[in-house]
Amino acid sequence: MIATYDPITALLGGALIGLAATMLLLFNGRVAGVAGIMDGAIAAPGPERDWRTAFLVGLIFAPVIFAFFGGTLPKPVLPPLPEVVIAGLLVGVGTTLGNGCTSGHGVCGLARLSPRSFAAVGTFVAAAVATVFLVRHAGG
Repeated sequence: MIATYDPITALLGGALIGLAATMLLLFNGRVAGVAGIMDGAIAAPGPERDWRTAFLVGLIFAPVIFAFFGGTLPKPVLPPLPEVVIAGLLVGVGTTLGNGCTSGHGVCGLARLSPRSFAAVGTFVAAAVATVFLVRHAGG
């Protein structure tokens, strides 16, 4: 399946992500970094765990709600399990080394003009460009 770009959907999705991140920061004093929210959902006690779990459940069920109201979802293509495990471990190591994930640095950190987030996002983009080049051009 070839991905298509719809600027209206992209604009609405970006606005909703920004709104959710802003609301979480204003009403809860927390940055919407999914890796940190996930970590806290596992380790944090009581009410701290509750809002984190609710946030993660919302991320998981949002596509289901979208489809319920007539939205079209792409058909997922799952790689072999060993690749998923290795990728998950690499993401975990990367978020630990980078002191946050793409959502925390890219959405919230850049909005707060964090120098660390500018460096992290630059690194994410450079790695993505290199990966696409290797997969599409150097790897066949």
